[in-house]
Amino acid sequence: RSNAGETMAWSESVDTLLANKDGLAAFRTFLKSEFSEENVEFWLACEDFKKTKSSTKIASKAQKIYSDFIQADAPKEINIDFHTKTHISQNMSEPTLSCFDDAQRLIYSLMAKDSFPRFLRSEVYQKLVKKQQNGNQKRWLPFL
Repeated sequence: RSNAGETMAWSESVDTLLANKDGLAAFRTFLKSEFSEENVEFWLACEDFKKTKSSTKIASKAQKIYSDFIQADAPKEINIDFHTKTHISQNMSEPTLSCFDDAQRLIYSLMAKDSFPRFLRSEVYQKLVKKQQNGNQKRWLPFL
């Protein structure tokens, strides 16, 4: 359980939200309800991919991200422009740790400008904030 201050802090930025385990879980739940959880899943896959040290793993992880999120009719296909998609496809023969950077930036921007403000207005987030504010009052005012 995170405290009310932490939950309120999620509203500061997408980064704050994505960096917090509970915030990420709540955001994921919200995106699922909007049928767009592939965005955060792709973003997380890219974050994990960028930490890859082994060159053999780079190729296999890149291929997995490509087949899961990028290629036409991918099971979790993200909504990116044709130019970015083509550029990634061309880099798949020799993938680098930065081969998904443009797509990740686009998806991050989409989440920040579109999904994140809706999340903050959502019932999911509002209920969490209210629940934690009520919980804090009870803790400080035992006679309530």
